[in-house]
Amino acid sequence: SGIIYLSETISKIKFLRPNKLKEKITASKVSGDDSGFSFNNAIDVDYNFYNNTVEFGNDIVSPIANNAFAYYNYRLEGVFIDDRGNLINKIKVIPKRDNDPVFSGLIYIVEDQWTIYALELDITGVQERIPPADLISLKQSFSYSEIDDIWALRSQSIDFKYALFGIEGDGRFTAVYSNYEFNTTLTSNDFDREVVAFAPEANKKDSLFWRQMRPVPLTNEEFTDYIKKDSIQIVKESKTYLDSLDRDNNRFKLSNVLGYTYQNSHKNYRLGFEIPLSGIQFNTVQGYTAETDVFFIKNYDEFRRYFRASANLQYGFSDERLRATGRLTYKFNDISRRVLSLSAGIQTEQFNPSNPITPIGNTVATLFFQRNYMKLYDRSFIQLDFSEELFNGFRLYTNLSYERRVALFNTTDQTFYPQEGNSYLSNNPLDQLNAIAPFANHNLAKLNIVAQINFGQQYLSYPNSKFNIQNESYPTLVVGYEKGFAASITDYNFDQIKARLYQSFSIADKGQFRYNIRTGKFFNAEDIAFMDFQHFNGNQIYVSRRGNYTDVFNNLGYYDFSTNDSYFEFHAEHDFNGFILGKIPLVNALNFNLILGAHQLSTPTIKPYREFTIGVDNIGWGKWRFLRFDYIRSYQNGFINDAILFGLKFF
Repeated sequence: SGIIYLSETISKIKFLRPNKLKEKITASKVSGDDSGFSFNNAIDVDYNFYNNTVEFGNDIVSPIANNAFAYYNYRLEGVFIDDRGNLINKIKVIPKRDNDPVFSGLIYIVEDQWTIYALELDITGVQERIPPADLISLKQSFSYSEIDDIWALRSQSIDFKYALFGIEGDGRFTAVYSNYEFNTTLTSNDFDREVVAFAPEANKKDSLFWRQMRPVPLTNEEFTDYIKKDSIQIVKESKTYLDSLDRDNNRFKLSNVLGYTYQNSHKNYRLGFEIPLSGIQFNTVQGYTAETDVFFIKNYDEFRRYFRASANLQYGFSDERLRATGRLTYKFNDISRRVLSLSAGIQTEQFNPSNPITPIGNTVATLFFQRNYMKLYDRSFIQLDFSEELFNGFRLYTNLSYERRVALFNTTDQTFYPQEGNSYLSNNPLDQLNAIAPFANHNLAKLNIVAQINFGQQYLSYPNSKFNIQNESYPTLVVGYEKGFAASITDYNFDQIKARLYQSFSIADKGQFRYNIRTGKFFNAEDIAFMDFQHFNGNQIYVSRRGNYTDVFNNLGYYDFSTNDSYFEFHAEHDFNGFILGKIPLVNALNFNLILGAHQLSTPTIKPYREFTIGVDNIGWGKWRFLRFDYIRSYQNGFINDAILFGLKFF
């Protein structure tokens, strides 16, 4: 249907071996957007085939990697002489296995110098582990500098085709590199965490400038797209057009019964309501529930600042109670992303604030299998939240709340398939056989202070915006302090210090490894309320929609080892990403991934609990690869039991 996105940039780039790169965008142009701040940048297309792997969505084995002979076959297609008299070898690159993370195509090597002269390589979405992609083609060409005796990249183009949900498309990224200065006096001191920045007035260059500077002429389609979209932008930003569009969109229709939005595009606000189908759920405390959300959103500075007001109303048909919460949020800027929120209301809440069992999972388990795993209490509260990145890589989160906690009890025993001799457990996670309160009703103030440190974090600087880039070479550290005070029951006051360290990184062609470590210690907490314990995510329904399992024990009860003392929690997973299964004949045609995992939990009152898992991921057909199966074995002072976990993932 036409061009979706068209943009051009001109940049000055500093590069220091092996991997330091900094870009200053001196000119930027976006079709149909007079702000013109493009998201194109050199870092995203920095493909160095002299490395063993090339970051191409995932790590792809280079045809000249140290271990390339384990992945490729080669055939000499011919030779020719370039304009400097060099003999150039034209070599066909042939994958040994179709589903490996590898390229196919041609690579041109300079005889005797053994440097890359050019390459023309393809990779499929299957090989790249990006299901929507059909085919990605990469071309690079190099030229020789007589003065510096260096072969330098001169041009690069990336063509891609994609298809998903019946929508097909294609695109191209073209880069031309010129005006090299080699062997300069650059040192590591010339580089910092800022990797992309814009020069003043970078988006104000006129068409004459672009005609003079553009190294690749526009196609007729691109030329027409600039004219059309730039003209359309003027019309679409006019008050007359926006008012006309709003009049049409703001008409209430029958299809708006479950949700309606009124908008004023000229003043950039919208308000409305939504009745989400996901709000229809069932639990033994409230019975069936239904809810509605109402909202008001006002955006400023092209969404860099905003004000949001929202409310949620939920009604339980069995306990016959209407509960309501409201929230006011203001975002101050798009650089430090300072956000302030005030919320209040009354709601049901799981004892574990991580909500380990989802409403839909609990609804199915309760109505179909008579297993009421979700345990709830009533929380009336007023809470103030604040967060801001104080400096690059260091973000502070704080909240202060005053709460009224009230114990709840089952109000219904409805189930679709009653089981003889079986009945629902109580709503008390500490004593599920007796309908007694797990805590005394009380009031409490809580303070949370959390600092998140992203070591090695780089960032892109846009005018009035900052975009952070996680550096997988370094972990993220989260440290926090939590205090419960001013409780109406003195024993419920407490202090807790806690820390978390997590990271995910690729190991060349061996796949992706991730880990997550938590530890903490309570003080003055011998008799605190159960919701203030440290809880550990369990899973008793053996179905998961998590993308990975580094935050859950999938064969553990939801509250089996909750503690108000010290604790240590460790999770690790390695996704071999086809490295093992991709080398087994017949099995490699399935394009499955092997995943190994290990998990441990320790507290002073229990023997260490461990889970070991072996799983198969990327199960499905064609582009639909959203299934995962894991076999779990649990140990605590010896083998306990095993289980099969069914995983659902959606890209």
